[in-house]
Amino acid sequence: MSTVAQIGPPRGMGFSGQPASSTGTPEREVTCAKCKLRETCLSGDVPAEDLERVENIVYARRRIRRGEALFSAGDPFRSLYAIRTGFFKTSLVDRQGREQVTGFFMSGELLGMDGLGEGRCAASAIALEDSNVCAMPYSLIEYIGREVPSLQRRLHSVLAREIVRDHGVMLLLGSMRAEERLATFLLNLSKRFQRRGYSESEFHLRMTRKDIGSYLGLKLETVCRVLAAFRENGLLDVHQKRVRIVNIAGLELMLAGRN
Repeated sequence: MSTVAQIGPPRGMGFSGQPASSTGTPEREVTCAKCKLRETCLSGDVPAEDLERVENIVYARRRIRRGEALFSAGDPFRSLYAIRTGFFKTSLVDRQGREQVTGFFMSGELLGMDGLGEGRCAASAIALEDSNVCAMPYSLIEYIGREVPSLQRRLHSVLAREIVRDHGVMLLLGSMRAEERLATFLLNLSKRFQRRGYSESEFHLRMTRKDIGSYLGLKLETVCRVLAAFRENGLLDVHQKRVRIVNIAGLELMLAGRN
């Protein structure tokens, strides 16, 4: 999913001012056209005849080790990042040092959208496992988007999806009981894994129970208690980070009154 950009950072410098590679040029690896995640990424709705042009927005690829930050809150906004492999959380830290998790992102999804408004990253993005991302300088996205309208439309679609996601989080934190919050969270993960061709009922939770609680506005003890209750009621089979949804319909029924 990478090729040499026509416009971008100065030669020898990557998207954050670091060398893009030992040769000073972007890596040539999987192209957007051949990427398995294309349908969920920024090039998803771009016609085949425009793909070669759109591939120029990928300036470099970067490997992020588990626990490392792709970017930190307050960093200048320069790029969007497409997750090729791996899993990330975004979070903020308040003045007392308490972390608030604001989202979880998996392969095929974009990071960095929150920097569009103020020109600085609003949150930090931390890898929850060894991950690979494609860096796309926003100046390139704007430039090529003027020549390829389908890319611009796709960007607007992704932005709208983020707005809907944020509204969903507000609903979670504002009106749902703990059981409903956790059921919604698990069903959302299930659908996202399914869209990528993975099992909708069995997957690993890359985040900790504490991270889940922070995101859902629940205490760690509450998350553990609700998971245990789901298991006792035959909804889930939980073993450490491995989760198997035994009764998807049962979780959906829990939320039926809200639909």
